[in-house]
Amino acid sequence: MGDRGGAGGSRRRRTGSRPSSQGGGGPAAAEEEVRDMGAAGDAPAPAPAPARAPAPEKDKDGEADVGSGHRDLRCHRLQDSLFSSDSGFSNYRGILNWCVVMLILSNARLFLENLIKYGILVDPIQVVSLFLKDPYSWPALCLVIVANAFAVAAFQVEKRLAVGALTEQAGLLLHVLNLATILCFPAAVAFLLESITPVGSVLALAVYTILFLKLFSYRDVNLWCRERRARAKAKTASAGKKANGAAAQHTGTVSYPDNLTYRDLYYFLFAPTLCYELNFPRSPRIRKRFLLRRLLEMLFFTQLQVGLIQQWMVPTIQNSMKPFKDMDYSRIIERLLKLAVPNHLIWLIFFYWLFHSCLNAVAELMQFGDREFYRDWWNSESVTYFWQNWNIPVHKWCIRHFYKPMLRRGYSKWVASTGVFLASAFFHEYLVSIPLRMFRLWAFTGMMAQIPLAWIVSRFFRGNYGNAAVWLSLIIGQPVAVLMYVHDYYVLHHEAPVAGA
Repeated sequence: MGDRGGAGGSRRRRTGSRPSSQGGGGPAAAEEEVRDMGAAGDAPAPAPAPARAPAPEKDKDGEADVGSGHRDLRCHRLQDSLFSSDSGFSNYRGILNWCVVMLILSNARLFLENLIKYGILVDPIQVVSLFLKDPYSWPALCLVIVANAFAVAAFQVEKRLAVGALTEQAGLLLHVLNLATILCFPAAVAFLLESITPVGSVLALAVYTILFLKLFSYRDVNLWCRERRARAKAKTASAGKKANGAAAQHTGTVSYPDNLTYRDLYYFLFAPTLCYELNFPRSPRIRKRFLLRRLLEMLFFTQLQVGLIQQWMVPTIQNSMKPFKDMDYSRIIERLLKLAVPNHLIWLIFFYWLFHSCLNAVAELMQFGDREFYRDWWNSESVTYFWQNWNIPVHKWCIRHFYKPMLRRGYSKWVASTGVFLASAFFHEYLVSIPLRMFRLWAFTGMMAQIPLAWIVSRFFRGNYGNAAVWLSLIIGQPVAVLMYVHDYYVLHHEAPVAGA
């Protein structure tokens, strides 16, 4: 019994004194185990000793608990500092939260300073006056209603082309005249009609610009369908298959020319896309909660943008006129940097409001399935990546109807890319200069400057540095253009009349 008890006690001691991988406890535990084995084999062991307490638990660094009584001889190991790239550490969530807290506190101070200095400037009545000069005259709304005539004209031309009542050359001429009128007619009205406001002009011209891009795509896709149908008829009539502009026939799909209906046309005109196709992807149902959230976001962010513009941007812009007039460059730079923060914040809110809230709300109402309105442009490490991912509807249109057709005609990629930026620069200037009734080409120059900027960033900046360069161009570039246009508008409409008087 004594031997068994001694052996059992020895076994219990061996189990409780497991060697440690950290510190100097390993050799001592091994020596104690040898003594236990010798005592168990030579003579009966004394009364069984109580079992040794289990080894203390290690903390996350592998160190013994302070209360264990062990004195570790080693406390260092080979490792890098967390901020070193070789450490592999990537969890900076706390630092990000700190940045957000600092951003909130700094902007809260600016907000309080603004309130103390100017008081409450938010005025909903003033917002109405931005759209209307005369409550009985609604020229911008009338322009939007008249836009239906150009859509119907394009539809009628396509109907006659489908049945062969018009030649392709005559159809092309009519489409060119229609598209040219879409750009020129609202521009002439906005430029010559005194009762239309700049904000109303911007909205009307934006509607006509979208209509131009949509009808351009509508004409192209129907032309491709006619070409495919002609090739199919020329190849064989024995197959008995209709050429419908798609690679294969599927049950329930629309084929050319069955797509030429007013229902199909107006679905495309209201759909959140600029690229036409015969069969759009459709979502199975309308999600009411999702739609309600988007509508509430639209309402909230609209009010927030208006409040920030009236309370924050307008006073800063007004205070910038005197430094521009005196050509005080240090004060101009200070005003520019002060304007950069609210301008960029409003631009970010506008992006979310338009590309997420508004377009998703429209898509949900129309059960439009393709909801890729933007990609991760905020991770852009080059200017080119930003322009390819921040506005997907426009990017798809440019690639499909401008960039690839130029490549098929034999132009190089650089020439095609430059052509895309030229077209974008034209429409940016079109939407700014005509409502303001002045031509300064600041927006056009800013867009064309993206070409050398894209080369510089891709050539000299990589990774996080490229991303920082893209963000810097967005934060500083926009307020520069804003100040330029506001200064010129102020000089033209305020100082010139005073000087003449």
